[in-house]
Amino acid sequence: MAENNKVGVYLCSGCDIGKCLDMEKLSEPAAGENNVVQCKQHKFLCGTDGVNMIREDIKTDRLTGVIIGACSQRVNTDEFSFDPLVCLERVNLREQVVWTHEPNDEDTQMMAEDYIRMGIAKVNASSVPEPFVNEEFNKTILVVGGGISGLTAALDGAGAGYKVVVVEKEAKLGGWAAKFKKAFPKNPPYQELEDTGIAQLITQVTADENITVHTNTTIEKTSGQPGEFDVSLVNGNGGIKLTVGAIVQATGWKPYDAGRIPHLGFGRFKNVVTNVKFEDIVAEDRIVRPSDEKPIESIAFVQCAGSRDPDHLPYCSGVCCRVSLKQAQYVREKYPDAKIYILYKDLRSPAQYELFYAETQKDDKVFFIKGEVVAVKDGGRDSLVVEMDDTLLGEQIQIKADMVVLATGMVPTTLVEESGEETEDSGKTADGKKEAESAEKGAKILNLTYRQGTDLPTLKYGFPDSHYICFPYETRRTGIYAAGCVRAPLDMAASISDADGAMLKAIQAVESLSAGKSVHPRSGDESYPDFFLQRCTQCKRCTEECPFGTLDEDEKGTPLLNPNRCRRCGICLGACPERIVSFKDYSINNISGMIKAVEIPDELDEKPRVLAFMCENDAYPALDIVGMKRMKWSPFIRVIPVRCLGAVNAVWIADAMSAGYDGVLMIGCKHGDDYQCHYIRGSELANTRMDNVKDKLNQLALEEERVEIYEISLTDYDKIPTIFNEFMETIDDVGMNPFKGF
Repeated sequence: MAENNKVGVYLCSGCDIGKCLDMEKLSEPAAGENNVVQCKQHKFLCGTDGVNMIREDIKTDRLTGVIIGACSQRVNTDEFSFDPLVCLERVNLREQVVWTHEPNDEDTQMMAEDYIRMGIAKVNASSVPEPFVNEEFNKTILVVGGGISGLTAALDGAGAGYKVVVVEKEAKLGGWAAKFKKAFPKNPPYQELEDTGIAQLITQVTADENITVHTNTTIEKTSGQPGEFDVSLVNGNGGIKLTVGAIVQATGWKPYDAGRIPHLGFGRFKNVVTNVKFEDIVAEDRIVRPSDEKPIESIAFVQCAGSRDPDHLPYCSGVCCRVSLKQAQYVREKYPDAKIYILYKDLRSPAQYELFYAETQKDDKVFFIKGEVVAVKDGGRDSLVVEMDDTLLGEQIQIKADMVVLATGMVPTTLVEESGEETEDSGKTADGKKEAESAEKGAKILNLTYRQGTDLPTLKYGFPDSHYICFPYETRRTGIYAAGCVRAPLDMAASISDADGAMLKAIQAVESLSAGKSVHPRSGDESYPDFFLQRCTQCKRCTEECPFGTLDEDEKGTPLLNPNRCRRCGICLGACPERIVSFKDYSINNISGMIKAVEIPDELDEKPRVLAFMCENDAYPALDIVGMKRMKWSPFIRVIPVRCLGAVNAVWIADAMSAGYDGVLMIGCKHGDDYQCHYIRGSELANTRMDNVKDKLNQLALEEERVEIYEISLTDYDKIPTIFNEFMETIDDVGMNPFKGF
């Protein structure tokens, strides 16, 4: 903030704050700070009178900054919402001071006064974010894939008034659904097979004026960012170039290769087919034995053919059991007296489909046998013998059948098979450039020009499923959303619902980003990073560590910002050793100002000071719960909420040590395979950077124990007081910081 800016400080005495603190004394820190023109108290600051008082002062005194010393920044957000041109800082005096510390105690008072100074320091070093707005922002939405998910998403987008482009690599729309005769029952009493509805869906899409369809078409290259994704299409008519605002990827699935499970007879016996091939047979209305086209007297459906197997597909595809139930009905319609065997490990037919399963059980010639299929062998005269172990009978059994159908699982189209073969184009992006060593190998569907890979980053098993626990359609590529079976194994009904959600996220993205506001997790944030490139050393830490592919780089390695890809996590700020990255309201300077604003007692006072950086997504909210539970913790700790532990720059720790703090805590989300970090790798990166922090401590001749990092989830709130108090015991053991007082 400039010298002529005006800051108002407002202190609430309600919710026990006035009972536990000396409010007059609490006003003193504000009186001596730069730019503070007034400090007022109110008994009920979030009430109508209190809010109107602040609004009036903003208008009359032309305040450019407002400090509210009251409750947590996570509550009363609507009440404390003012002119967007005013810097607002919430100082948490309720949950993290008076509700967690001794009332009218010297240390509690010192804590409150420090927090007021910290809030003022932050506002003085901040400015109002200026959103990045592209006047030529394009709101057309691209849907990749013309199956039931893609077509549903396209109709949703068009129905909401958006232009939609559908790209399908096959000659016809419809995907797998167009190849299936029937679908599972979707309506009560959930007993009869139903039409797939795909023909009607195709008709609706092709007739919609807001939807443009390209079949026999693939994507050659996707570059740019949300609002200006430049997409190059290739089809038999040549090339097509278009610009879109967001992308829904609904490229579906492919069946697991049954040739990889030879013990089940596929490829050796003509009468062993997959469930997908059986659908083809049914579509031709020729349900006969493939080897000699004789009628079927007995048929065995082998469940989990390669699925739930660590050597093949470790996961359950969720729909295979119901596919076999459906296909059993096909057989029954053709052959009223045929014996049908469904051989399963566990049969899964959830929700209303339980009624579908129950209806099939009523057929006295459908036999459900639980066990492990170990082999399919020749039974003579083109018949087959299925051997099973671990049955309910506790012994091996053999089942003779004319035909065996293998219920193979669903594999996402984003999964790249490891052939081990190298081609001339291996390791290159869509435009022929060499991929960075850190690039993820993609399926070459979207052919992104991002330095971190050509397609959506995938999670376990090759699915680009949600990278967030509570947000199923979010991916690590802003403005690109996965839907349907490419995201997770789903049936048709679930794929339709999935498409609805993904298109809604795409619409949210184009609307938010066109106004310069970020999407999840910091939804509505208007800030974005600024790079002071004159000091950039091209170390590439920011480009390599950004989880969202926000940054490209030129030939020298200088970062090239794509603001609309950014999720505002600040990991680039935390990564930069030259400290050239900053946000208007979150920077090296404003956090350093907060650190230095704390009054450090003399060593003889025996009042240590510890700084705690806490992630705003889990750790800080958990600390608020500690406050609501009135749990006590050490009054010698000062908390600074940060966007992510990955957004903590090592210079802040060095500043704290140099200023005389006795220790620094970093508390964030869990990392690893079951990570909970809202920014994917933030906590992991913070742990990795601890080596640099320890080196800095060694340079200062300080003990490594003075800096610790912890991981907690929101439900671990009760662990925080223990973490705080045990760390204070560690500080007592190592002693006061020798830099104190310098």
